[in-house]
Amino acid sequence: MNVKTLTSAIALTLAAGATQAETGLIVGIQLEPPHLDPTSAAAGAIDQVLYSNVFEGLTRFGPDGSVNPGLAESWEISEDGLTYTFKLHEGVTFHDGTTMDADDVVFSLDRARAEDSANAQKALFAEIKTVEAVDPSTVRVTLSSANGSFLFNMAWGDAVIVATESIEDIKTMPIGTGAFKFSNWVQGDQIELVRNENYWGTPASLESATFKFISDPTAAFAAMMAEDVDVFYSYPAPENLPQFEADPRFEVLVGSSEGETILSTNNLMEPFTDIRVRKALAHAIDRQAIIDGAMFGLGTPIGTHFAPHNPDYVDLTANSQYDPELAKSLLAEAGYPDGFTTTLKLPPPSYARRGGEIIASQLRAVGIQTEISNLEWAQWLEQVFRGKDFGLTIVSHTEPFDIGIYARPDYYFQYDNPDFQKLIADLTAETDPAKRSELIAMAQTIISNDYVNVYLFQLAVPTVVKAGVQGIWPDAPTQAIDLTVVSWSK
Repeated sequence: MNVKTLTSAIALTLAAGATQAETGLIVGIQLEPPHLDPTSAAAGAIDQVLYSNVFEGLTRFGPDGSVNPGLAESWEISEDGLTYTFKLHEGVTFHDGTTMDADDVVFSLDRARAEDSANAQKALFAEIKTVEAVDPSTVRVTLSSANGSFLFNMAWGDAVIVATESIEDIKTMPIGTGAFKFSNWVQGDQIELVRNENYWGTPASLESATFKFISDPTAAFAAMMAEDVDVFYSYPAPENLPQFEADPRFEVLVGSSEGETILSTNNLMEPFTDIRVRKALAHAIDRQAIIDGAMFGLGTPIGTHFAPHNPDYVDLTANSQYDPELAKSLLAEAGYPDGFTTTLKLPPPSYARRGGEIIASQLRAVGIQTEISNLEWAQWLEQVFRGKDFGLTIVSHTEPFDIGIYARPDYYFQYDNPDFQKLIADLTAETDPAKRSELIAMAQTIISNDYVNVYLFQLAVPTVVKAGVQGIWPDAPTQAIDLTVVSWSK
């Protein structure tokens, strides 16, 4: 090959690379979804890939956590707050070409609230009495009692609209209405999406998006430095962030999340049935040491299950300040002067694995021995979340405004307080903002005083992006990596 030909070949190769870089995006994430149905699992990784990109709901969350129109372009609420009439966008089709209309909304909501529903957030639909298709573009939802959070609830990934025609294969072949279509899933490696050329709304700028599963922090660093991925969402090795910040090839976004990271406690397993033992756990933990040691300073200490950036947050960290001597005293009072042994089951995220080692050391100092098990995500869901076979675990609850989970006695940490359940019922029915704030403050205080779990810190979201990538959400108001407005700068 002569020099001129070689030069032309190189130019063509570079041009092809530039075109690919400007039309596609490769996103690194830590966890692989167990399957691809957001309406039948608690795994946040499903929503990370599919929320808004592939599946859409009647309403949707914006980057600031606001609730915005989704498949419903508008709605009317009756004076008594019991009837919601949704006007759907017309001309919407699913990715297989079938029409999305009121019948699909009826099917989706009835399926989610059915007695045999596998929906992980079935409580979102508890007040729904009936769902009716008034006409192809109008849906009437009647509630059994008023719910001030109903539009908020309909924005969750668990409430997306699915099609009757494709529901059987949804776990491996998801078909939604979003700006991207599912293309391929190489299990253990990546999920590929392509732009939906027939999207009913504003089309995506990206022609394709690939989500790469990279669980190891060292591998995540190598992938970013080699520019094998364009974005690494919730980057798992915060100690590397200064290096990325100093490199002009990258930009580091550090946002807040809805992720209350907790040392979750099995409230129906001895000795955690005793509030003195649960209180001892809380006082045995140095939150700042975990934030510094596991998260390299990224994170905000919390004393209850609520996001500090929320206007209704109550700072209750003083309830569980670090006091190992008090922890020992409480254990002795509860009949465990020499401590006890329990399990500590850890899912894959680095906050859990790294934080778990620090917490195990802190608990050991007050006499509590932990048998650590490192579980894959599917194992954690099976053993801990569904099986309730654990003493302690560490997990970040990244769903928005989810304090209501403490009103579910069968939820995995098995807290059963009728007074709290009534309070949440009152909160659900209340529409006055000032009264809702009062009830929210009471709810935070009750679970903090009951030491249901050890509240550790609010998870920060450090995301590393290549220079030129625009539109990535810095904050995480929900479990989503919304790529619908992401583009490359020109």
